[in-house]
Amino acid sequence: MGTPELARESLQALPRREDFHVVAVVTQPDRPKGRDLKLIPSPVKELALRSNLPVFQPERARNPEFIEQLRQLKPDLIVVAAFGQILPQAILDLPQFGCINVHTSLLPKYRGAAPIQWAILNDEYETGVTIMKMDAGMDTGAILSQEKTLIHESDNAQTLHDRLATIGAELLVRTIPDYVSGKILPRPQPAEGVSHAPKIKKQDGQIDWTQPARAISNRVRGLVPWPGAYTHLPTGPKPYLLKIWEAETVAKSGSPGEILSADKSGIVVACSEDAIRILLLQLEGGKRLSPQQFLTGHVLVPAQSLT
Repeated sequence: MGTPELARESLQALPRREDFHVVAVVTQPDRPKGRDLKLIPSPVKELALRSNLPVFQPERARNPEFIEQLRQLKPDLIVVAAFGQILPQAILDLPQFGCINVHTSLLPKYRGAAPIQWAILNDEYETGVTIMKMDAGMDTGAILSQEKTLIHESDNAQTLHDRLATIGAELLVRTIPDYVSGKILPRPQPAEGVSHAPKIKKQDGQIDWTQPARAISNRVRGLVPWPGAYTHLPTGPKPYLLKIWEAETVAKSGSPGEILSADKSGIVVACSEDAIRILLLQLEGGKRLSPQQFLTGHVLVPAQSLT
């Protein structure tokens, strides 16, 4: 059971073992996307169809008809990865070995919808994947296995997502045989160190220039590809929305939001502590540009401020 790219990695890994037999795939219904609002299947559905696997797309996992369809499949185990719906107890209790989840954090840290983004936003130096046996709580189930990875300075939420997807898929196929054979016993999550990772909202991308440069750099890295970190460039009667896709911290000072310099090497903007150098940016509705490309069509001078 899963929906986005992260779940597709796990689905792709499962059939590689001869002792695993995937009987069906459950994913979210096709959703409208793009300007023409065309219905688009999830990455998991696309892979399932290519693999000739039966696909179920319940609007609500609590639907009695859907639960009965699952019961008729008689699964030994249900694997869940970023499915996007809370499973009722009737599904959690259905398989002999229960439901296990691929979660992209080192539980009990970052329970919730956006563990990858919040790990970067909060300046963590490492994260990882937890395979857990699901219960009725929000990511509160017992731990089966975990694997760590460092968060590199060059990482953003997309690159970290891709690495964790691979780690999670590999950890999943290693964990299942030991779990079902009884070699791994589920262990309760520690009571200490619990934190939460709520769903990211569009307004989370708004840059507050009164924050330190490190925090703003983390916001840029942590919100790729959506919603992106953004600020406003005051020009004329209406400010332009300006998205920042890559930036680095520099040891310079000025009033928060003040443009300190703007040339082909980058656009340097003061923060409450140090400054950031913008390396890739985009005006609303435009393409992503290097500073040199951007400055060809837009004049920025020291003492201007971003808001």
